[in-house]
Amino acid sequence: MNERYKDLKLAEQGARLSMVAYVTLSFAKLFIGNAFGSAALSADGLNNFTDVISTVAIMIGLRIARRPADEDHPYGHWKAETIASLATSLLMLLVGLQVLFSSFSKLTSGEFTTPDVLSGITALIAGVIMIGVYIFNNRLANRINSLGLAASAKDNLSDALTSFATAIAIFGSIFGLYWLDGVMAVFVGIVIIKTAIDIFRESAFSLSDGFETNHLAEYRQAILDIPDVQQVTSIAARSYGANVYVDVTILLDAELTVLRSHEITEAVEDCLRTVFNVFETDVHVEPLTH
Repeated sequence: MNERYKDLKLAEQGARLSMVAYVTLSFAKLFIGNAFGSAALSADGLNNFTDVISTVAIMIGLRIARRPADEDHPYGHWKAETIASLATSLLMLLVGLQVLFSSFSKLTSGEFTTPDVLSGITALIAGVIMIGVYIFNNRLANRINSLGLAASAKDNLSDALTSFATAIAIFGSIFGLYWLDGVMAVFVGIVIIKTAIDIFRESAFSLSDGFETNHLAEYRQAILDIPDVQQVTSIAARSYGANVYVDVTILLDAELTVLRSHEITEAVEDCLRTVFNVFETDVHVEPLTH
């Protein structure tokens, strides 16, 4: 249990890193984009501003998730992290729609301006920074199995690629492709919306107790490989934040002693915990009669 709380504290470190990067980049992009006439860089700055809000939501979710179980929450507050991811997706969707609408309006009206070289350099540097943040957060999210930080890492990568694409569009506009900056602003809006939808789907799937069937098949096979386990009649799993809870019913020989049956249930729990990092397993034993 203590390890899980330590993991959440580690996830907060990744969220803080994202926060520092997003605050700095959103300010720089919005200021330079508006000052030097780049619609794409300004749109990318708004994208990063939504990331500031979403990172705050994730940090709050991670902090709440660290609260121990109480009378009203006997299973703990683990789902707060997933709820924060869901809230993040909704905020991103709203801003993405706003960016898409405003950028498309400017593009269709023929309002083209030539951005300054500084705008392109800013976007390029931002892309390099966000690639570094993505690598750090993605590795950490995979190590501690944090859905909230994984969502943040996906957003980091999306932002890095968007910044690089924005830089290309800005330099293209400087060399005569004036429409490219506006097109990239529309593209940024689409990227924000797609990222929001992806995070929403994953969060909603987890909150509705959805679980990947391929993982269940792996759990089943691992249990069947334990000596004296005759059959696995049912198995189900659900996620509470980064924690996986499994309910499984196994058939054992009716002639086995109570002690041996208990040892097998502990072997099942140990197997799922050590091999698959399952947080808690509830094993139900039924006799197999011949």
